[in-house]
Amino acid sequence: MDPGIPSEPPSCSLKGKTAIVTGAGCLGDGIGNGRAISILLADDGCDVLCVNLNIEWAKKTVEMIASKPGRGEALPFCADVASMECCKAVLHYAMEQFGGLDILVNNVGVAGASGTAVDVDMAEWAKRCWAEGGTPHLLYPTAKGAVVNLTHAMAAHHASEGIRVNCVCPGMLYTPMMYGNGMSEEAREARRKRSLLGTEGNGWDCAGAVVFLAGPHARWMTGVILPVDAGTTAAVGIGMSKSASVNG
Repeated sequence: MDPGIPSEPPSCSLKGKTAIVTGAGCLGDGIGNGRAISILLADDGCDVLCVNLNIEWAKKTVEMIASKPGRGEALPFCADVASMECCKAVLHYAMEQFGGLDILVNNVGVAGASGTAVDVDMAEWAKRCWAEGGTPHLLYPTAKGAVVNLTHAMAAHHASEGIRVNCVCPGMLYTPMMYGNGMSEEAREARRKRSLLGTEGNGWDCAGAVVFLAGPHARWMTGVILPVDAGTTAAVGIGMSKSASVNG
């Protein structure tokens, strides 16, 4: 065997690692993306700083992590990640409490201007550069496209430092952020049908992808844009009549 290749596969354990997860809380006992990511990281032994603007939501995530033995340590932290000073405070606290930082999960989003290019409120657009709105609004897909290109650029810029930068693109997951204000069964079914599998995803599906990319099994992966959408992005043309096909 080549002496440069380990004879044993890498462990999936994250014991001894530290992560910051923004948007780590969610409404009540629900499982949103950030909460699921935090729990799954801790389940693999990682220490986690659970950051949320609503500190009670962050505390609930920490409580859920602590409910089972053998997990990494979790601490709550209240911060508005739209503020540079708050971001610095988050980093300082993580370093102070855990002695280092290995994994950063940028999960948080805020409400932004709605509407298309024709009717969007430009003052609100300027105020909110991060959005959670979805189609048919203009700002959400524009911001997500920027995140994809930012991922590629940062992966190239920081590879020489041994820093990997990857992006998870969740599909229409059923999370508290989506159903918290009410969602009709009709809307829920329409979201299911957008996927090739015809099934519904949740926060755990997103978390599985994030934790994989953060762990040693993905050590040779950077600049990756990973869709977690049950094939939605591969579904272009699905359902079209044969006469509409170029091979029709």
